[in-house]
Amino acid sequence: MTSPTTPTDTVPRRLAEEVARRRTFAVISHPDAGKSTLTEALALHAKVISEAGAIHGKSGRKSTVSDWMEMEKARGISVSSTALQFEYGDCVINLVDTPGHSDFSEDTYRVLTAVDAAVMLIDAAKGLEPQTLKLFQVARDRGIPVITVINKWDRPGQAPLELLDEIVDRIGLTPTPLFLPVGIAGDFRGLLRRGEEGTATEYIHFTRTAGGATIAPEESYTPEQALQREGDVWVTAAEESELLSAAGQDHDEELFLAGHTSPVIYASAMLNFGVRQILDTLVELAPPPHGRKDVNGNPRGTTDPFSAVIFKVQAGMDTAHRDRLAFMRVVSGEFERGMVVTHAQTGRPFATKYALTVFGRERTTVDTAYPGDVVGLVNANALAPGHTLYAEKKVEYPPIPSFAPEHFATLRAHTADKYKQFRKAIDQLDSEGVVQVLRNDLRGDASPVLAAVGPMQFEVVTARMLSEYSVKTHLDRLPYSLARRTDPESAVELARQRGVEVFTRTDGVLLALFGDKWKLAYVQKELPNLTLEPLVAGAE
Repeated sequence: MTSPTTPTDTVPRRLAEEVARRRTFAVISHPDAGKSTLTEALALHAKVISEAGAIHGKSGRKSTVSDWMEMEKARGISVSSTALQFEYGDCVINLVDTPGHSDFSEDTYRVLTAVDAAVMLIDAAKGLEPQTLKLFQVARDRGIPVITVINKWDRPGQAPLELLDEIVDRIGLTPTPLFLPVGIAGDFRGLLRRGEEGTATEYIHFTRTAGGATIAPEESYTPEQALQREGDVWVTAAEESELLSAAGQDHDEELFLAGHTSPVIYASAMLNFGVRQILDTLVELAPPPHGRKDVNGNPRGTTDPFSAVIFKVQAGMDTAHRDRLAFMRVVSGEFERGMVVTHAQTGRPFATKYALTVFGRERTTVDTAYPGDVVGLVNANALAPGHTLYAEKKVEYPPIPSFAPEHFATLRAHTADKYKQFRKAIDQLDSEGVVQVLRNDLRGDASPVLAAVGPMQFEVVTARMLSEYSVKTHLDRLPYSLARRTDPESAVELARQRGVEVFTRTDGVLLALFGDKWKLAYVQKELPNLTLEPLVAGAE
């Protein structure tokens, strides 16, 4: 006979099992390192798609399935994050593709608040680049373990150990390769699997497919067979593996999770070489979802009642309906579509009737989700990045910081008859976090000031204003490059200074804008008692 306590005991056990199956990670890198191509290669190996969107030849290259914005397709870059979910073996993978361009690093930062691990993608020829370094530092600051993938090994590039030395020297992270390439960059034949103390345990040989559009066939050989097949090329890889082991560069799970080491895999996302190994490594080594602390520092465990954080809001993904999609990361409990939850910032109920997973422009209804899952909520007009949703036990998680803007411009509609649509569009893009919107009484609402990390954000704004709201706009750059947080008392005096303007951001923060560091230094020297707090280059 079943015990009366069995059903309630089963619920947390089942929830814990679902949590253990999840792996939620982001792909981060410098522009053009192959993030979107890798995203599709991973989906291809998980059999979510039958053919990758990238085909051989730059001129004939299709836009990847995860790139949905017309601007992304035209330029061949990602300017917004995309969340994909698929099953791989016994695990559920939540993969978040992010923009690589530094102008959109704020969007990437938001994604890094919603994941449990990161794949750092490095171009084999270019090595570590500025944006990669910046994003790695953000991941380190957030305590996110990093798996390194050295991509494009099918093209000429640096020597494998040189790239590993660069990681050690420039970011202080110890790389611990799980696989080493057989063949120099540009002659990618396969991978050597490293065992204990750097011993070669297997040779995985890859065969090219037409344009890399389908999964590359793999053949497995013993080290003895590999030596006969590849000769000196195999000997070189095996010797490099032993050298790494002698230097202490073997995988240690505890050091990896603590952020001291990073497992390394060499790959070619374009040819689908090494992609299965990346997926297997994520499943085996990346941590499952864990709880997080609320604004008061109190922990919320994954099996506590439902709660979630909004990390991304995006409109215009469905041009037929012009809806607004809020991406939430489930933190705790079980989500069921249709449940009524509470919006922590307003205290109001929020109905979750329309819940989706999103793959580019394709949408699938979600009935149930668990901690680690990323779910899109449709027509979430009240939600913004950093907001919290919860059921039962009240909780509010810390807000997501905003980046320090470095570029400023005024925006106005070309014709006055479009003013209503103009205002609606500005409010929409502001709430999504596409740009920060600044206002003051002098300039008025008809010509707000846009603040951005990079100038390409302005292009996104004008393109979306036209395509989604049919509002043609005119942008005028402003001669400011620095912003400092101030207070109402200081704002009065700052407004009197030539070359300084004070604005109120939508969240109520007062920002003083300066043309350059010399103007700022002059004001600080002449008026030392004013409040002028720096905004951190990464985030406030």
